[in-house]
Amino acid sequence: MSHSRLLSCAAALSLGLAAISAQADYHIVNKIQVGGAGGWDYLEPDPVSRRLYVSHDKHVVVIDMDTLKVVGDVPDSPGMGGVALAPDLNRGFTANGDEDTVGVFALDTLQPIAKWKATGRRPNQIGYEPATQRVFSFNSTGRNITVFDAKSGAVLATLEVDGRTEFYALDGKGMIYDSLQDKATVIAIDAKAMKVVATYPLAPHTQPAGTVMDPKTRRIFVACRSKSFLVLDADSGKILATFPIGAGNDAAKFDPGTKLAFASNGDGTLAVLHEDDGDKFSLVQNVKTEVGARTMAVDPKTHRVFMPNADFGPPPPATPEKPNPRGAMIPGTFRVLVLEP
Repeated sequence: MSHSRLLSCAAALSLGLAAISAQADYHIVNKIQVGGAGGWDYLEPDPVSRRLYVSHDKHVVVIDMDTLKVVGDVPDSPGMGGVALAPDLNRGFTANGDEDTVGVFALDTLQPIAKWKATGRRPNQIGYEPATQRVFSFNSTGRNITVFDAKSGAVLATLEVDGRTEFYALDGKGMIYDSLQDKATVIAIDAKAMKVVATYPLAPHTQPAGTVMDPKTRRIFVACRSKSFLVLDADSGKILATFPIGAGNDAAKFDPGTKLAFASNGDGTLAVLHEDDGDKFSLVQNVKTEVGARTMAVDPKTHRVFMPNADFGPPPPATPEKPNPRGAMIPGTFRVLVLEP
């Protein structure tokens, strides 16, 4: 390809991404019918292998992100937690909250390899930090974080954080940022030193849940259940911008190609925020999704957004302990929504 044509293609791609980010006209275009019984939680894409890993009850459903078909399954993963991927090691990891373990499986065959015992209760989120080749199990009710060697499974450390851990963000260079939901803070973790090196208060915002990062600008996006979407400086913790979002947030994601940050909310909305530059941000869309679709994943190649959901029966009577109860999930209705710009 000639140099001039290469420049023309690059310019066209840049204009195309700019158009996507400027319009941000996301809408539901498909629904992948998965079926089965039981709830769900987090999902994780592998942009290279084109697979999407979706936690579902006691297993992980594997979907082809191009054909939008179910292509595999990772068994024996009880607890509906998160999934982490280590392509350089051909390994995947599951947070098995029902048995306080981390499951290990082969990415090429999806076959289980081992289970590692966490040092805290209810592993819910799990991350693979590539610079150190370590796995971090965020133990939500255990109020701590277990650090494993990703190759051997040896426990290297337990970080006591005295907070309910939520989702994390990685900068790819050895730093991890995690929200503590009941403390309304974000903690900065040095993965090599295996210690918390900073704490960023979020007040007056409360109940942070979804957390994600743009490593290039070092901006952290934190979605809170106080109906606010925050932008933080990763190095100082300063809140740079605040935007309103819907209720019941449980995830935030970032698409580096379009510079769009997303916050998915259980009330059936998806907030879309554009990073104009490192210091300027714009709320460009509030997408209507489905009530209950609270977690999500973004494919950086196609810019699709994937959101699991299901149908539920009528709720039982309210009690003082559960003032807003939810009805039972209707078996066979589990699906993954596909949104495109």
